[in-house]
Amino acid sequence: MDKVVSPSGSGAGAAVDWFGYQGKESSPSGTSTGVDARAYMSQFPLLISATADDAGKRLDQFLVVQLQETSRARVQQLISQKLVLVNDLSAKASMRLRGGERVVVLAAAEAAPLRAVAEDIPLDIVYEDADLAVINKSAGMMVHVGAGATEDQRNRGTLVNALLHHFGKLSSVGGEMRPGIVHRLDKATSGLIVVAKSDESHRRLASQFVRRQVKKKYLALVHGWLKQDRGTISNSISRDRVRRTRMTTRRVGGREAITHYTVQRRLDSPYGKFTLLELKIDTGRTHQIRVHLASLRHPVVGDTLYGAPRELRNKKATSLSLPRNFLHAAALQFQHPQTGAFLSFAAPLPAELEDFLTKLAE
Repeated sequence: MDKVVSPSGSGAGAAVDWFGYQGKESSPSGTSTGVDARAYMSQFPLLISATADDAGKRLDQFLVVQLQETSRARVQQLISQKLVLVNDLSAKASMRLRGGERVVVLAAAEAAPLRAVAEDIPLDIVYEDADLAVINKSAGMMVHVGAGATEDQRNRGTLVNALLHHFGKLSSVGGEMRPGIVHRLDKATSGLIVVAKSDESHRRLASQFVRRQVKKKYLALVHGWLKQDRGTISNSISRDRVRRTRMTTRRVGGREAITHYTVQRRLDSPYGKFTLLELKIDTGRTHQIRVHLASLRHPVVGDTLYGAPRELRNKKATSLSLPRNFLHAAALQFQHPQTGAFLSFAAPLPAELEDFLTKLAE
């Protein structure tokens, strides 16, 4: 198969949605530099040639790199729908390439319709009125189901599921999978989050976030002692090209991200040196605080994705671990979307984080 020809009826220039982007056919170049999914036209099938350098790579990992700006979950969806052929045969995501294969993407994947469902899950409701609610989210709870999930147990246990049970009607601006969600917190991060009950309130709250009028304060414990008592990190953030679950400050371009930090306490413990920080962010990029602190070589305690150790040990070989990130959204201030009144909320450190600080000193 030296050439891939679009199937009859596809038509050059026909509009096909590639995971929300417009795409184009990639000609077999013999190189493995990747193609930008945002630049595709819609001429399927799409041929990508594996090279000797790709030997040993999993098929899904190979495609994530090749189809830039496409998540691994999306790629696995393509493969599970048998829309990817390797040397004319369908293959599994875990297949290891040998180099030299012809990998063909037949068409865009069909996304299964998803809709969040209500679940009776306890919530720490800090404030509620007819227009909005403020929730103190616990660590370990996803805000909403991921884009690559299906209608199964992965669409369970999220903040959205709990919100639908407790409040019934929420704003629809964010779509059926994210009702009421104006902003997000990472799964392993605890703390305050505001949700909207109506579309009008949602839009007005979102406008405050866009204009950077919402004030957010976080507390984080990081490894090591920062040299300065206060500072600002303003490195732009992009998705890591290789490890798609990570963000990075090392790529050129990216989205502007600004984080301010102030040292609250320096700890010299039997398990090493740590710094307790208060952080304020002007922007709300994915993993912003975590990736910014990791860029200073001071990862958040418990954040193994960005370099923190899974386990701490002291000189007596006693081990200590934290099964979550030591990152907490401690304060939130914004204007009420209807009355204009300023609302301020605070949430103390969760018990498990206070206990961890105590154990560090033992």
